Amino acid sequence: MARNVAIGIQSFEDIIKGKYFYIDKTDFIKEWWDSGDSVTLITRPRRFGKTLNMSMIEHFFSINYANRGDLFEGLSIWEHEEYRQIQGSYPVISVSFANIKQTTYEATSKRICELVKKEYERHNYLLESELFSKSEKEYIEKMRYDVSEFDAEMSLHRLSDFLYRYYGKKAIIILDEYDTPMQEAYINGYWDELVSFTRSLFNSTFKTNPYLERGLMTGITRVSKESIFSDLNNLEVITVTSDKYATSFGFTQEEVFNALDELGLGNEKEKVKKWYDGFVFGEYADIYNPWSVLNFLDKAKYSTYWANTSSNGLVEKLIRQGSKKVKIIFEALLADEVVRCPIDEQIVYNQLDYSEGAIWSLLIASGYLKVLGKEKEDEMIGAGYPKYDLMLTNFEVKKMFLIMVNGWFNRYDDSYSEFVSAMLECNKKVMNAYMNKITRNVFSYFDTGKNPSSQEPERFYHGFVLGLIAELYGRYTITSNRESGFGRYDVMLEPKNKEDKAYIFEFKVHDTDEEKSLEETVKNALKQIEEKQYETALTAKGIAKDRIVKYGFAFRGKEVLIG
Repeated sequence: MARNVAIGIQSFEDIIKGKYFYIDKTDFIKEWWDSGDSVTLITRPRRFGKTLNMSMIEHFFSINYANRGDLFEGLSIWEHEEYRQIQGSYPVISVSFANIKQTTYEATSKRICELVKKEYERHNYLLESELFSKSEKEYIEKMRYDVSEFDAEMSLHRLSDFLYRYYGKKAIIILDEYDTPMQEAYINGYWDELVSFTRSLFNSTFKTNPYLERGLMTGITRVSKESIFSDLNNLEVITVTSDKYATSFGFTQEEVFNALDELGLGNEKEKVKKWYDGFVFGEYADIYNPWSVLNFLDKAKYSTYWANTSSNGLVEKLIRQGSKKVKIIFEALLADEVVRCPIDEQIVYNQLDYSEGAIWSLLIASGYLKVLGKEKEDEMIGAGYPKYDLMLTNFEVKKMFLIMVNGWFNRYDDSYSEFVSAMLECNKKVMNAYMNKITRNVFSYFDTGKNPSSQEPERFYHGFVLGLIAELYGRYTITSNRESGFGRYDVMLEPKNKEDKAYIFEFKVHDTDEEKSLEETVKNALKQIEEKQYETALTAKGIAKDRIVKYGFAFRGKEVLIG
């Protein structure tokens, strides 16, 4: 009998007791414990099972769940007798920063202090012990009700001391989604203040803490060591390019295909693979996005489930306000191309405004890009970071970005679909009216006020038009910069229904030295389509020449002419 799929449950106990659909990830317990690492930081994209796995770790080790082996019976970890013996045998401190998304430093600091209060309240039984002095009990009592920023910096260190003396065993400390407030600090301008606070907190908790048995942290990004981990030389960092724990977060293809069979959706395997596969962790490819897979199993409908769980505001800001080179690379990614970029996996948030490598690093860590390969050491020229071959992760991510691009234009004029309709109907008058209207607004927004004609301008306009036609991906196969005939066309729309027309676009920026007018630029664009025989790729697939529409786009600053 197929198990019920429950969405959004992050408590391991609730899933097991409810007998909901669950893919066994308890091997992670053994792999992590056997590693012997003092403090581990694991970075994975959002909604990849980090919180559920942290809940699993807590339920397995925490003294609060002693004699609760029933939660693990039938799962992989319970096959190991030595692990049955240590279940429920350690004091555990568990804190999550997942919901700390405040816009000011003061509010963020207050929320962290509230989490500390909650954790002390969870261990209020310490007040009944005779092991602690009067002053220590007064401290514990105070921390249950009033925690200052100064108190918070040493709070988890002191709590682990109390637990060690109470139980006679060092504590396991779990910190889930440690970097959520870091991203908010960058976006809202209080980065330096938060770094100072968290550096002290993390150092006292994970470095200068003799009462720590093991530490386990999760997040999306690896924030640079210089920022907050400068004193943590005992930190084992596991990123998306690491082989360690590669299959512990996310679903493998075998796990997904078995789940589809269990729920009677076996005929959807290839389409599910197109939409939700594509994540690469270390040398392990074909890792699926668990949030989207679970939602598909529950609803049996395709959608951008994972992409819709975040506003993607930071990603949008970085791409929209990035340099022309960033936009050019982004346009190539939307065209399903592989790009090679230098990557430093240590995210330096205060460099995101000017470091292109930091932007691509963030997109990899966040799950929007996948790593296909890496430059070998002997291939590197001079100093600098190694270059990685990158591509959009899967169709869901691509669709999310296309919706984002549409939103840039829709923000200024919600009639952008008029352009698409006019294009399909070969109504150049409406196409020209629309394009000239919107470029006056959008270009200054999209290119942050810089001259869009100064560097590879055709690619800039190219990306702009690709965004406008994004809604046609269901009806057309849209390709860009591919070989056909004797050259590379700019954009081609191949109809999925052979009764529809096909379209070829060529973009040219007005050359004042060679061309007297935009009309002449349009003629040159159309001439290039004919001379290079770009239609060859379409006619080879049986599309008649009289059903191929060719457009030349001429640009001069914010002026546009389509012919």
